Amino acid sequence: MINQLKQSFFQVFTVTTLWVILLLTLFYRDQPIQMVYLWNIAGISLIAALLFGVMYSALWNHLTLKPIWNIVISSTCNIAGGMGIIWLFSREMFELIAPWFPGMWLLSIVLHVIAFYFYARMDSRKKAEELNDILR
Repeated sequence: MINQLKQSFFQVFTVTTLWVILLLTLFYRDQPIQMVYLWNIAGISLIAALLFGVMYSALWNHLTLKPIWNIVISSTCNIAGGMGIIWLFSREMFELIAPWFPGMWLLSIVLHVIAFYFYARMDSRKKAEELNDILR
């Protein structure tokens, strides 16, 4: 499990770093970037890797909490991490969207509930098919 989480962390960290650098290259080509901002890029990648490489995998695949707690924890961490990423990317953008935080959190919970029930339904069908194949 630890090796899988390490691998997921480094994969998400690397892909996020490359993605943010690509976005900066495409949209801020003519603007100079200070060297200190590279630490912001590392912070953005660290937050994304902890959220999507470690937390989601551990929470949904290895921990045995009730689904409602998984949904609340993942929604809260997702929004908090997203706001942290936006703050590191652009303070002005953060100030613009900060008042929408409660609505984003509520929307995140609703979308996590929908995703969870679709995933649970798909997973139960898959397991039922596997059991039927074993019985045949």
